[in-house]
Amino acid sequence: MHQEPKLWNKNFINACVANFLVACAFFLLMPTIPVYLSEHLGVPHSKIGIVLSSYAIALLLIRPFSGYMVDIFPRKKLYLLGLALFIATFVGYYFAVSVLFFIVLRFIHGLFWGISTVSANTVAIDIIPASRRAEGIGYFGATMNIAMALAPFVAVNIYDNYGFNFLISAGLTMGILAVGAVGFIKVPQRSVSASTPALSFDRFILIKALPIFFNQLFLAFGWGTLVAFAVLYGKEIGIENPGYFFLFMASGIVLSRINSGKLVDKGFLHNVMAIAITAIGVGFLLFAYFHNIYLFCISAFILGLGYGTLFPALQTIYINMAPSSKRGTANSTYLTGFDLGIGIGMLLGAYIGDKYNFSIMYMITSALCVIALILYWFNSRKVFDKNKLH
Repeated sequence: MHQEPKLWNKNFINACVANFLVACAFFLLMPTIPVYLSEHLGVPHSKIGIVLSSYAIALLLIRPFSGYMVDIFPRKKLYLLGLALFIATFVGYYFAVSVLFFIVLRFIHGLFWGISTVSANTVAIDIIPASRRAEGIGYFGATMNIAMALAPFVAVNIYDNYGFNFLISAGLTMGILAVGAVGFIKVPQRSVSASTPALSFDRFILIKALPIFFNQLFLAFGWGTLVAFAVLYGKEIGIENPGYFFLFMASGIVLSRINSGKLVDKGFLHNVMAIAITAIGVGFLLFAYFHNIYLFCISAFILGLGYGTLFPALQTIYINMAPSSKRGTANSTYLTGFDLGIGIGMLLGAYIGDKYNFSIMYMITSALCVIALILYWFNSRKVFDKNKLH
């Protein structure tokens, strides 16, 4: 009887712990910076959108170069360097007292976040057994997604009870613990070419995956509107504690991991993608239309199921279209798709929310999911089948 290779070894556990801690550190700031800017500095919503999106602009600039660096330099060393610089940047928030300072600091933070996340994903894929890749990517990605969902809930409570500086100290502590966990990861040796590969566009972006990248933007837009505006929207529609949104979304993400990765590994990739996109569209529709606490939480759970299923399936698409020598490029293309979509979601979402209201913004987001599903089934699916290598 054929025995499956072990997934949950010391290396993979350390990689997951480090990813969770550093993601928690980063996402503690997502819901609290807008509140801090609004309450303490009197910044209007439209300018808060600029501050929030400055890190996304930095990510767009650095991601492609990160993929190139991960493919030519030792991956663990690059991961540790990016992580150390990312954590050191937290100190700057103790001194941030103006909008311009926040914009510059968020930009710098975004640069180091870009390097460390591409490195983290690529190191994880290097240590996951190939036959369990989608499952492993799913669990590893879940650590980031759960942090995205739980950290804002915790952050709002810390901020309300202890203040912004205490929150920064919590982020710093988590980051230092993450560096310790990365130090224990043993990454397999790989043959790195003695000569640096020639610089070309396909070293920065996985060109044959560009149709999928375009498709991804419609779905990443929605994620951007959630992380930036779900709490503000909850307050607008009279939800007493909108932070619960993130707890229910985290529950959906965790539940989605039980079978989705295994189904992808067994060959049901396209079905999984179609179900995920449909669930996201339905979740946004419920979120936009129904304004009571029960449907607020149910829609959060459905959105968690949808996005939790989508993330590992979509990342597997990119990885399986690239040779192992371009694994960093594949990861950076996947992550850049989210960065760009999230950035557009934050900027346009702030504009639509100001001009109309957040309900209309989430209705538009649901309509974008319908477009994404059509694009996937009639275009992206065929692009993948034509170009897959693994």
